[in-house]
Amino acid sequence: MTAIIILIALALIIGLYIFKTQRELISLEEKMKNAFGQINVQLKTRWDAVTNLVEMTKQYTVHEHDTLTDVISQRRVNNVSPEQVADQDNAIQTVLTRLNAVAEAYPDLKANSMFTDTMASIRQYEENVRVSRMVYNDSVTKMNMMVRQWPSSIVASMLHFTTHDLLPEDTAKAEAPSVSDIFNK
Repeated sequence: MTAIIILIALALIIGLYIFKTQRELISLEEKMKNAFGQINVQLKTRWDAVTNLVEMTKQYTVHEHDTLTDVISQRRVNNVSPEQVADQDNAIQTVLTRLNAVAEAYPDLKANSMFTDTMASIRQYEENVRVSRMVYNDSVTKMNMMVRQWPSSIVASMLHFTTHDLLPEDTAKAEAPSVSDIFNK
């Protein structure tokens, strides 16, 4: 009789552990999805600011505007993978580099208060994207730890939870000048 009670208690403990771990895994997965969604929102907002900046260049030169508009057309709002987020980020950096060339060629544009205000907004969006990327990578790290560590890895495997990729680090960005450095020359 004691053995049966011990087995029932053990089964109950294991069942409660599985239940608790499943809820934690779902919570982490949802936080990770939310963080990735926030990155997409920040990228869209940043693209909108860059698009407004490109529209401002229209009054200064048609050729540069057309070139920048072609790059802007690469905008993709609904990214589905960390690699696509990195590609989107690189496209924005390309636009900002071209905008720098336009601003240097047209000092009146560089001095325009709307242009400088929009650049300040873009700097804020850059920071928002950076923070969102950090939150996403932190969420992925927590999820991956739970999926890989024993004994939660057993439950994760049973419930088909898997590890996820971190957003790739952009080593070129670490060496590149910041947008504020470019436009505050």
